[in-house]
Amino acid sequence: METETHMADLLLGGFVMLGAALVMVLVFRRFGIGAVLGYLIAGILIGPQGFELISNAETILEFSEIGIILLLFIVGLELAPARLMRLRQAIFGLGMSQVVLCGIALFLLIMATTNFTLAASIAIGLPLALSSTAQVLPMLQSSGRLNTPTGEKSFSILLFQDLSIIPLLTIIAALSRAPQEDGGQSGWLTAVYAVLAIGGLILAGKYLLQPLLKVIGRIAERELFIVAGLVAVFGSAALMEFIGLSPALGAFLAGVMLANSPYRHELEADIDPFRSLLLGFFFLAVGMMLDLDVVMENPLFIIGAAIALVTVKIAIIFGLGKLFGMDTNPALAMGMLLSQGGEFGFVLFSEAEKALLIEPEASSLFGAIITISMATTPFLMLLARRFSNTASASSADLDDPGNADRASVIVVGQGRFGQTVSQVLMAAKIPLTLIDIKPEQIDVHQQFGAKVFYGDGTRVDLLRRAGAHEADAIVFCMDDKEFGSEQVRAIIQSFPETKIFVRVYDRRQLIALKGLGIAGMKREMFESAVHLARQTMFAIDLDSSLIEEVDEEFRQRDCDRLEAQLKSGGDMLAGAELRFENNPAKKF
Repeated sequence: METETHMADLLLGGFVMLGAALVMVLVFRRFGIGAVLGYLIAGILIGPQGFELISNAETILEFSEIGIILLLFIVGLELAPARLMRLRQAIFGLGMSQVVLCGIALFLLIMATTNFTLAASIAIGLPLALSSTAQVLPMLQSSGRLNTPTGEKSFSILLFQDLSIIPLLTIIAALSRAPQEDGGQSGWLTAVYAVLAIGGLILAGKYLLQPLLKVIGRIAERELFIVAGLVAVFGSAALMEFIGLSPALGAFLAGVMLANSPYRHELEADIDPFRSLLLGFFFLAVGMMLDLDVVMENPLFIIGAAIALVTVKIAIIFGLGKLFGMDTNPALAMGMLLSQGGEFGFVLFSEAEKALLIEPEASSLFGAIITISMATTPFLMLLARRFSNTASASSADLDDPGNADRASVIVVGQGRFGQTVSQVLMAAKIPLTLIDIKPEQIDVHQQFGAKVFYGDGTRVDLLRRAGAHEADAIVFCMDDKEFGSEQVRAIIQSFPETKIFVRVYDRRQLIALKGLGIAGMKREMFESAVHLARQTMFAIDLDSSLIEEVDEEFRQRDCDRLEAQLKSGGDMLAGAELRFENNPAKKF
């Protein structure tokens, strides 16, 4: 009987949380404010400080933090080790500068405006330097901005913030007034364990996980991909948690381990729905934990402190962005994007409370400040978008493909090649959705009144938002020789009823994509080069029948060479005897 009652309470609680989230997110989305604030308000309404429909906010928060773990895993899938190396300057230069400067500035501000002790000011000020990974990364992903220069710099700062959890916990432990526990682990030993754990995870990914995924790929059971991905995520997160580090960092490393896997896109598409739902629960729990009594007792202080927090972080991050070579508008937008307090602030305040550095009331007070600062972010981003839209340097409306009307054909890439393809299809009155990842290219199209949506059109999730499952065809027109077989395979598997056409860079890429079920491929310069050669032959008065014969012979030999190269496994020297030689005396 008790078990049945518990199940009924669980189902009712799930209904209340999901129902409140559904209504409030729809309302806030309707006014263009964003989902995060909708979740926060829904949590306040159903929580202990609202209608008291749900009481166990702490349990929900702990459970929903899995959403942050899955978010970092998906981000890791986007960052192959080579790309991480490319971002190292932004991570350890810009990221470290942001944490240090914002932490010092906020510590000094607390010391100057409150009666907190030195240790308490440090324990509160430094965590406030961190931003909300759970709020910022979904905003970057949903808008398609994660792979832009601004998005990469913002991500680099967030990644260093996650890494900085280790030294921040060490600082709090060093300042602790609580009695030392027997067997407590020192900071330097944690760092050693961290290096060993990271090395172990990299080896496990290369020699265990990658071969396992190949076996699963041969079995072709989709559910096993989900299981294998979750095993990697939770195993890595649990290892980091065990040695005293952020479990989100372990999940991120698991994603990086699989970033070069041919099954990366399938894992991302399968796990992303779990991530979205759990992140929603996270913000619901944050709203439920907001102590409205503390807010009502100290409204001016909390509102003033939240404004000060946001203002200080915008100013410092904007200045750092300019120092690291960013233009004014992107630097300001990055400052607004990262201006809020972060979810790890709650964790660090809890540790400071255990260390007897701050009272529980102070933890609730600054937890409320973080929550209010998080609620300002959607409004700040609306302001940042409006401001940047008035600037000549970035006047294009970077609209998400999810807002596009459903079309018969999706054209990815609007450079010279993509523009020609689009114009021909438009001449046939075919409804199109145009996508490009370069803001300046979108800007040019907007000057001509053309609507081009922003984003990485090779991503399965973005194509799904653009309606690829309902489209007749997708035409990839990018100048991207790195567009590889694993990406194409994932797209074909995700949209089996949609015909895929690809502009390929050269014969190497054509060979790599051959046999995947692509409806059509065309080397980008092949036809124009042949046509120019024909014009040359006509101009020097070669006989028209000879020109046709040469054209036919060249095309046949090219096909035969491709066939030989395919049979040889991609050896470019295969069929070399079919190439023409610069020997006018020798008839072809």
